[in-house]
Amino acid sequence: MSTTRGTVLTGATVWDGLTDAAVAGQALHLLPDGTLGAVGPAAQVVAGAPDATVVDLAGAVVVPGLVNMHVHLGLALPGAMQDAAQGAGDATLALLMAGNAAQTLRAGVTTVRLVGETNFADMALRTAIRAGHVPGPRIFTAGHALCCTGGHGHDSDAMEADGADGFRRATRVQLRAGADLIKVCVSGGIAGLHEAIDTPQMTDDEMAAVISTAHDWGRKVTAHAGPSPVVARAVELGLDCVEHGYDLTAEVCALMAERGVAYVPTITVSRCEEFFRANGVPQWMIDRALGAGPVHWQSLQHAIAAGVTIMMGTDMPPQADYDGTTATVREMEFMAEAGMTPLDVLRSATSVPAGWLGGDEVVGRLVPGAVADLLVLDADPVADVSALRGMHAVVQGGRVVRDDRGVLTALGRP
Repeated sequence: MSTTRGTVLTGATVWDGLTDAAVAGQALHLLPDGTLGAVGPAAQVVAGAPDATVVDLAGAVVVPGLVNMHVHLGLALPGAMQDAAQGAGDATLALLMAGNAAQTLRAGVTTVRLVGETNFADMALRTAIRAGHVPGPRIFTAGHALCCTGGHGHDSDAMEADGADGFRRATRVQLRAGADLIKVCVSGGIAGLHEAIDTPQMTDDEMAAVISTAHDWGRKVTAHAGPSPVVARAVELGLDCVEHGYDLTAEVCALMAERGVAYVPTITVSRCEEFFRANGVPQWMIDRALGAGPVHWQSLQHAIAAGVTIMMGTDMPPQADYDGTTATVREMEFMAEAGMTPLDVLRSATSVPAGWLGGDEVVGRLVPGAVADLLVLDADPVADVSALRGMHAVVQGGRVVRDDRGVLTALGRP
């Protein structure tokens, strides 16, 4: 008696996250354990899996699930969001984050890097998602961000510390809880009332203590950072990644490229007035965010020109409505508008961040042995990233989590 061995998706145009172009006439073998078997010419893959269920995608485009590298599932911006979060208990916070995680997954983001959450609810959610108790993207998390006393994020998701020993201990607290990486706030930002974007907030000794401790434990360090002088100091000390980079010069971007320091621009946060107003964000923060927009845009263009490794991240909720699509897709469109090629934008949201994250599971690419995280689209995003607006199905680990048109019924209903 024949036993079905997974599902073959055939009749597809596939971009695998690595190559320079999508290829027509392809098939993917989704194995029962949620990983990919063969990926290649349709006739060859189908012949190699005679017991598999075959689903014809009729020419649809398949790409890897997206990786969003700057996410706060418990986001609490100043104003109504922060007021609600500060009055919530741990159970309410966990439920809020779980709801956001499920919506993030449906938006096509199958992996996230969390860069600041509260009370280690992120660790509990990561465990619950891995166990299949709740739906959500694969989580890599920093636990609490780290800041100086009164520093950026002290009133939301950051743990305060002072001095090299204090920051070393705060780093170890995150590692003890299971942090996959460490995040530090080395300058002010948009969301801090009593600071400016260019306010330095950590000494060299403090930054060095975090970076050396994290590296000793095999973890990378990313930094919330605004001004170039602060970024340059952190890069010289061994920083692995820069978040936001609101005011990066061409010279600092050249240094980042030389040292292999990645950049997550979160360009949406300095141009999302509608989102801020819908969520009751105070006028001072809106003015600061929009005022930073022109130089922030120039910073991204400097990074592109210098050849900095750029990774996609939104800071806004990945699934948030934005200009007729999600914040994630709009971020990618902005990156293309700033000068990145569609191919580089797609890599910035798939294989490039997957490489930065490492880990035991292979994500961000559609190759044999990778987890079967994939999106089904109408058009080729390698030609135009706006094709992601036509996303109509999402698969994570071989399981359907969204299927607007019922094309993946053989894999089971979401």
